[in-house]
Amino acid sequence: MKPANANLQNLSLVRTALEGLKSRDASLPGLAIMHGPAGYGKTTAATVVGNETRAYFVQVRSAWGRKTLLLKIVHEMGMKLEGKGAPKTIPDLLEAVCAQLASSGRLLILDEFDYCVKNESMVDLVRDIYEGAQQPILGIGMEMLPQKLKRWEQFHSRVYSWIPAQPVSLEDAHLLAPVYCDVPCADDFLAFLVGAAGGSVRRVSVNLAQAATTAAIEGWRAIDRATWGGRPIYTGEAPIRELPKVHNHGA
Repeated sequence: MKPANANLQNLSLVRTALEGLKSRDASLPGLAIMHGPAGYGKTTAATVVGNETRAYFVQVRSAWGRKTLLLKIVHEMGMKLEGKGAPKTIPDLLEAVCAQLASSGRLLILDEFDYCVKNESMVDLVRDIYEGAQQPILGIGMEMLPQKLKRWEQFHSRVYSWIPAQPVSLEDAHLLAPVYCDVPCADDFLAFLVGAAGGSVRRVSVNLAQAATTAAIEGWRAIDRATWGGRPIYTGEAPIRELPKVHNHGA
């Protein structure tokens, strides 16, 4: 079973938000922003919805400028950049992206959108894509992304839906358990993992995978809190170990 098949609450949030975008009145804006701390499962949720809706999905990189972003979107769209008349300049690439997005009627998802905020012209470019195509665009970023975007009123005012990613819940853990651990996990053990995760879906997933490995080594048929005992779990803290003291006996 793949992790994407776990119907976590953040996946439901994205689905609901995108349904709202599709059914909104044509006079209303069509941008959406999902924001939250690292590890909350934002990218996974967007990837699943992207696959379900055949959306164009691009993960922005820190070194990208406007032309690179456009080229990556063009590549994701499967458009050819060779031959006579192929778009080469930023204006031509922009027009090509807008035309394809409009004709396809598909969603554009831009992950790691915080990197766009670091370059003022990138935010304006994304707005240009939206204005030119009039198709929904979903940006995904960190918790403070909505605050950062306030600098661009023309962009900020076009956001129809702000989607705050939710911390991992016990219900999520129940859905994740059979994905990452083939040994039954008791409620108290899952609650323990959720409590130590700091809201991170990723940490719960990692700990479930490690629990499966431990169970295989120990021969466990089920895991509860008492069985796990004082064994360490991943909490996001950097590991610290005590090294043996080295005695200097001198020359």
